[in-house]
Amino acid sequence: MRILITNDDGINAEGLKVLEEIAASISDDVWVVAPEVEQSGASRALTLSELLRVRKISERRFAVRGTPTDAVMLAVQELMPLKPDLVLSGVNRGQNIAEDVSLSGTVAGAIQGMALGIPAIAFSQAMMVYRDDHRAPFEIAREHGPGVARRLLDAGWPKDVMLNVNFPDPGGEPVKGLKVTRQGFRDVFNIHFEKRQDLRGGHYYWMGFHREPSGAADGSDIQAVYDGWISVSPLHIDLTHEGALRTLSAALS
Repeated sequence: MRILITNDDGINAEGLKVLEEIAASISDDVWVVAPEVEQSGASRALTLSELLRVRKISERRFAVRGTPTDAVMLAVQELMPLKPDLVLSGVNRGQNIAEDVSLSGTVAGAIQGMALGIPAIAFSQAMMVYRDDHRAPFEIAREHGPGVARRLLDAGWPKDVMLNVNFPDPGGEPVKGLKVTRQGFRDVFNIHFEKRQDLRGGHYYWMGFHREPSGAADGSDIQAVYDGWISVSPLHIDLTHEGALRTLSAALS
């Protein structure tokens, strides 16, 4: 099995090294094509107005001066001699659950693999405290990732679906197991902006996050991760709302 791995935290990220270990437990044919620098929040962005630079680090390792989507497309169409059998993205520093999945570069890397007809999984490691000086508990992803990957590959999933896996941060308690979940929705909006003044008297804004837990619906990715379970959510990119489609069709026909 030929595996392509990518991420959105950059080529030197700790989580990428963990993902390489997970991939190596499945195959000895592993290719790394990841952004040169951090691309968190890039979603499915493409680099359209700048040159895409690629730095070859070793025979099967490349850094791309672009987004996770750029990296996967370049890997499949230009850098790899043969199409990969599997795309793995991550392991992200921080969870990608609920509405985060529409912003996540980690999830986007897996979505691009799916869009190219390749089975794909995104991996993220939850953090109870999200600060630059706080390390994510990647030992949880390292311990459980190979087994989760093998179980998912044995089970299989539809071609128009990618799998979004989030490892919990159970605070020293054992991981409870694996749950298949739906994408949840938060009842707390955590993003805020702080207005500051620079040394020349101009103003700028710094984005931050409130660490207030959301209410979690039964069966959601939020609930699973909060409760110490590994969450696996099957996602796709058909954004059509079927109920509204039927209502509008009846009203406007």
